[in-house]
Amino acid sequence: LTERNQELVFPDFIVERQDDRLIVSLNNSDIPPLHVSTFYTEMLADYSQHDKSAKTKEASRELKKYIDSARNFIDAIRQRNETMMRSMQALVRFQREFFIQGDSHYLRPMVLKDLADSTGYDVSTISRTFNNKYVQTEFGIYSLKYFFSEGMTNAEGQTSSTRTIKEHLQELINQEDKSAPLTDDQLEQAMKRDGYPIARRTVAKYREQLNIPTARLRIRM
Repeated sequence: LTERNQELVFPDFIVERQDDRLIVSLNNSDIPPLHVSTFYTEMLADYSQHDKSAKTKEASRELKKYIDSARNFIDAIRQRNETMMRSMQALVRFQREFFIQGDSHYLRPMVLKDLADSTGYDVSTISRTFNNKYVQTEFGIYSLKYFFSEGMTNAEGQTSSTRTIKEHLQELINQEDKSAPLTDDQLEQAMKRDGYPIARRTVAKYREQLNIPTARLRIRM
């Protein structure tokens, strides 16, 4: 990428490792805590106790309306942060090995419903919470969508994420004899040999998603 089209990312979460513990925090340490100014709450109390004129009562009602609105806003921010923390903590528990190892092979197949079941939130809430969010780890910064994928289970009961399967398919193609590239049938057999029992049509689908042409178009003499 050129400097011009690089995207500046500000992570929403930070995951740090302390011995065998993973600590999740919101990346908002530079944002001061929100509260309603005591100047206005004391003013409202003073109005209510000492001045009973019609004009003051009207001003008191208006002031109370703004104070209530501010308190509702602060409460909404608090609830949002709580939802973000609970959801991210659930994700880190689910993908614990990745956050310890930093290797995509340790990613478990995970969908939104897995975290919804863990947190008690709706799937739509998890989706909104994680939309366009990023996490900073000791291995780099990742989009939260990176951690979600479907998966498959082999005959030995081992589960692999779609991302891991695609990475292995890519590796097979990278290592092939370029003068005689592997066909989708041959890739299917190689994947099964290596513990990924996927069908030929799935091989073709994943190959296309990886923007890899057919064997005929990969020939290099």
